[in-house]
Amino acid sequence: MPVKLPHVEYEVPATVAEAVELLAEHQGEASVLAGGQSLIPLMALRLARPAVLIDINGLGEMSGVSVSGGQVSIGAMTREYVAEESETVAGAVPLLAAALPLIGHEAIRSRGTIGGSLAHADPAAELPAVALALDAELVVRSRSGDRVVPAAQWFEGYLATSRRPDEILVEVRFPAAGPGTGAAFQEVARRHGDFAIVGLAASLTLADGAISDARLAFAGLADVPVRAADAEGLLVGQEPSAELFEEAARRATDGIDPPSDLNGSPEYRKKVAATLVRRGLREAADRARQDSARKNSARKNSAHAHERP
Repeated sequence: MPVKLPHVEYEVPATVAEAVELLAEHQGEASVLAGGQSLIPLMALRLARPAVLIDINGLGEMSGVSVSGGQVSIGAMTREYVAEESETVAGAVPLLAAALPLIGHEAIRSRGTIGGSLAHADPAAELPAVALALDAELVVRSRSGDRVVPAAQWFEGYLATSRRPDEILVEVRFPAAGPGTGAAFQEVARRHGDFAIVGLAASLTLADGAISDARLAFAGLADVPVRAADAEGLLVGQEPSAELFEEAARRATDGIDPPSDLNGSPEYRKKVAATLVRRGLREAADRARQDSARKNSARKNSAHAHERP
């Protein structure tokens, strides 16, 4: 097996604008090097053979986490471990916070980036399922300016996205979770750190004891992440219960046709998927109740503090 990288022209832009110009100049022949956790192994195996490698690791302007207008914006070059340790992510995007510790190992997350994972678009990875479940927005930039792509339109096939050859992914925007939101990421893998055989991103928001918002998306069941819209529709307006979650699991796995490989048959993957729905919804509902109780307690304490002379 070859391990030595093929010859490639190497460019290190100093700014995002310079990176955009390089992509426009070498359109279709260039690959962007972010964390390199996927691209470098593919190049070593000769499965990717770009003529030009554009290294954007020095572009600090593409890193960071911020909140504005009910959205959490994460720079595409933000390392996964930085997002994992971010209090902003933990508080405002609990589903992303639940998924991040499951990505590979610490060494992978120390180099891997939020944008790199979404641009690579492995359907068994955690972040594509999270982005799809939360209706994230992906911001790409070219010479003509910025273009915002909804997550539902981003994933086009196995390792394929709607990003054009002259565009670079610069930012990912997630909606900030409302009060009473709980999330869980469940997955089954052969070993800790491996890609999921099946994964599930689950998020529930409770209002007055009923589900006001439900998000479910699978990893590992197709060549793109899969949204379980029918099951989401069933959940909204209902009170959490074992019976409800059982029916949601049935609806979520109806009509799916998972691949067959050395990790399992389609029937096995469907059974695992249904189990993950039940587990994920239970965990998300428990966390939603905890979030509601915590925020109600904080409001009461604040009110009492204002009443004191």
